[in-house]
Amino acid sequence: MTLKLYGYPASSSARIVAMTLVEKKVPFEFVTVAMEVGEHKSPAFLEKQPFGQIPIIDDDGFILYESRAICRYIALKYADQGTRKLIPTDSLQEIALFEQAASIEQNNFNEYARTIVYELVAKPKYTNEEPDKAVVDKSIATLSSKLDVYDVILGKQKYLAGNEITLADLFHLPLGTMLATAGTDVLDSKPNVARWFKDISSRESWIAYKDGVQSTA
Repeated sequence: MTLKLYGYPASSSARIVAMTLVEKKVPFEFVTVAMEVGEHKSPAFLEKQPFGQIPIIDDDGFILYESRAICRYIALKYADQGTRKLIPTDSLQEIALFEQAASIEQNNFNEYARTIVYELVAKPKYTNEEPDKAVVDKSIATLSSKLDVYDVILGKQKYLAGNEITLADLFHLPLGTMLATAGTDVLDSKPNVARWFKDISSRESWIAYKDGVQSTA
């Protein structure tokens, strides 16, 4: 049975799951969830995802939600095909360094980048409200200081967990790309960060889905 990915084409979380599937050479059927009419809150959908959020996968009857959990599942289930070591497992130290890098993204990047993108892109588009300049300025300043540390780390190694790309790097792509759309240059202002982000955002798997998800099966 072909794996099914349920989501919204422009969803940042759906795009990173689709990218992971492509990196691991796993064909999938994309099922669009009509969020504009509340399908994600319907009883049928809530049976699969009790929080009414996207994305979810159905892998031959195995239902899984939360994008980071889905990506980890895909990387581990298909460890021996496609891009190797998206989650490195050769040693306890490798696993720990990967989890450290994944925590860096979630705690030092995601929150601030999401706030900036919401204020500058989503808020004006979906609520017709002006961005809160104080919130934007504070979030950019905080993210910039966090990226100063990224720049030190990436000055010593190619990727966040070492010298091989992992999910921890890929998790930055949707919001990192949207930071440029929002008109900020916070990534480009750090030389090692700029080099790293150009590298990961040039991957064919991301280019295929950076503007939206569609089926490969």
